Amino acid sequence: MKQYTQQQILDAFRGATRSEVKKVSFPLEFDGVDFDRLEYYGWRDRKIPRRAYVVVEHDDELVALILNRAEAKPSRRTMCAWCRDVELTEEAVMYTARRTGANGRRGDTIGTLICSGFNCSKHARKLPPAYHKGTDLDAIRAEQVAELRRRVGSFVTEVLSTED
Repeated sequence: MKQYTQQQILDAFRGATRSEVKKVSFPLEFDGVDFDRLEYYGWRDRKIPRRAYVVVEHDDELVALILNRAEAKPSRRTMCAWCRDVELTEEAVMYTARRTGANGRRGDTIGTLICSGFNCSKHARKLPPAYHKGTDLDAIRAEQVAELRRRVGSFVTEVLSTED
């Protein structure tokens, strides 16, 4: 991703009301974020406990979405739908995003399991748990990163599919 300012991110929100966008609080370490190593940028709101945000470059434009974390936690260990890391060191939790357009205004949402700390980009870049000598590790990483981009893009496409 390219480096973005807080204002650029605020201007990119879709399916959110003006009052929701005004309440967005950025993490204290925002200025130190290395966007070059991210396929998307996600964070939890420090003032609204169950709210989070995700920002992604989608179809050559910046898209930001509000996510709401489910109150209930999965009864057993779950896998993140985006990075699909089998050695996940953090929980995957259910987040929902309001669809855009008329369906979203009626309360239609789409949910998915995402790493609670939004570290999918880091997980996609780590070595596979077992590999053989001579394995092209750079190719494996590139494939994992491409798959992460595809799955995140698919989620965003679904959220935006009813945009007016």
